[in-house]
Amino acid sequence: MWELVKAGGWLMTPIVVCSILALVIIIERSHTLQFNKVAPSRLREQLITRLRENGDIGRTQLMNVKEKTPLGDILATGLLYRQYGLDSMTMHMQNRASVQVHQLEKNINMLGTIGAIAPLLGLLGTVLGIISSFLAITDGAMQDPTMLAAGVSQALITTAAGMIVAIPALVAYRYFQRRIIDVNAQFETQAGLMIQELYDYHLIENIPATNVNVPAHRASLDNTVDNAYPADALSPNQNVAVTS
Repeated sequence: MWELVKAGGWLMTPIVVCSILALVIIIERSHTLQFNKVAPSRLREQLITRLRENGDIGRTQLMNVKEKTPLGDILATGLLYRQYGLDSMTMHMQNRASVQVHQLEKNINMLGTIGAIAPLLGLLGTVLGIISSFLAITDGAMQDPTMLAAGVSQALITTAAGMIVAIPALVAYRYFQRRIIDVNAQFETQAGLMIQELYDYHLIENIPATNVNVPAHRASLDNTVDNAYPADALSPNQNVAVTS
């Protein structure tokens, strides 16, 4: 293996680095994006059952749920804000879902970048190998074929190495992208089902819009004006003299 890397020239170094990074990202994302760790199947049912039995869930318990899983973060956030009505609850769950999806996409773009640049590195190695071969011909490689073979081997090795790195990286990139889409759909489904169950079991009510409070100084000013000029003090045809 080392002989192949050495024969591929200096461009094999960035290709090997890309392969190591891609392997680390694939292993880490495969461990992180497991459904049982991101969106436990019975979490919503457990929260609703506890809410029906106790009437409420303590803030400490909800904060504990938030810290364990991304889905728990979304659902617990909704329950923390359910006292403020459906609109507030939905808005906060959407915000947390956006944050969680962004965290799940960590390093995914880097994996796609590796899949894109690895073949280019291999192609660059091919070009440099062919150039080296033609330069060897001008230096008398027709009498010494080993000088010509060095450039050709470099071209072939870098091309193969770039493809070997790029193909798994692109496959993993597309797979993780689809997995994140499925996880996001699961977030939306579980959040919608929880809201529906809160309504079905009468655990949430819409808070009506509150009246706008009039400032105290404004109300006092209005009362002063009303007392000074009562509505029935002036007839429709009566004029008010303005004194300077």
